[in-house]
Amino acid sequence: METPSPGEAGPRSPARTRRDGRETGPRKKPLRARLRQDWQLLLMTVPALGLLTVFHYIPTLGNVIAFQDYSPYRGIWESPFVGFDNFYWLLTDPAFWDATLNTLTITAFQLVFYFPVPIALAILLDSVLSPRIRMFLQTVVYMPHFFSWVLVITLFQQIIGGAGLISQMLRQHGYDGLDIMTNPDTFLLLVTAEVVWKDAGWGMIVFLAALAAVNQNLYEAAAVDGASRWRRMWHITLPGLRPVIVLLLILRLGDALNVGFEQFFLQRDAVGQEAAEVLDTFIYWQTLAVGEWSYGAAAGLVKGVVGLVLILVANKVAHLMGENGIYRRTS
Repeated sequence: METPSPGEAGPRSPARTRRDGRETGPRKKPLRARLRQDWQLLLMTVPALGLLTVFHYIPTLGNVIAFQDYSPYRGIWESPFVGFDNFYWLLTDPAFWDATLNTLTITAFQLVFYFPVPIALAILLDSVLSPRIRMFLQTVVYMPHFFSWVLVITLFQQIIGGAGLISQMLRQHGYDGLDIMTNPDTFLLLVTAEVVWKDAGWGMIVFLAALAAVNQNLYEAAAVDGASRWRRMWHITLPGLRPVIVLLLILRLGDALNVGFEQFFLQRDAVGQEAAEVLDTFIYWQTLAVGEWSYGAAAGLVKGVVGLVLILVANKVAHLMGENGIYRRTS
């Protein structure tokens, strides 16, 4: 009996043959055999599945209150079922549409002016030759991610607020001070600047990891061929980052209706409801503050369904672009 040489593959499962005589590939093992073969790996996933079940899937069943006139005193089982009345009330509420418009506007603006910033930071930092300087800059840039939003907004208030450092310097030189922190017209720029300062460095880490996987021989070959730094970045760096960019863009689109709660809640009173009301704060005021639990649950359920649809659409577009996206169905 011949044994396969080191360069040859081992024995394969017999190929299945269709009625027309064409082979369809190796025969799959029975489910029981695959479970017996990988039981150690499956056992390692049990704690994670338990956490997901207890803290995610079971609480998700609580969305049933969106179809009820829920009261915490009566509970889920005794609250009357009202069908889609809460959704009709929600979709005819002008405040809901105003919050949705603000949320989509902020998401679109940050998608253009925030999403490219971590990519640019990663490319610039990757070009630094000294490892010590690179590590120092990376630490300085991503350190604000660990600051709370209370601290971040306080720092911005002390710098560009009405009594901040810049306003005091302007008044000392005979100019009028500025107060960006309470100006609704500049609130969109303000929240984007806060997000860039706080989270751009943290988002940069993912792209630095992707850059580390790019074959350095490609840069050397391009340099030998006379390619400039710009052409090397355009033809090697960006194509190497493309799968990660597409993946994070899909996730960001799926999270389009979730721009954050704490950042806007802390600044809502300063700039007014018209500028700072987003879906997260809208749901908060309709549930915890007012007590309309079913109404808030309906708003949260609509937000989740829209996010799921956006992820599926963006993932399909990624497949059309030749990328894997979040998942790809295998035949």
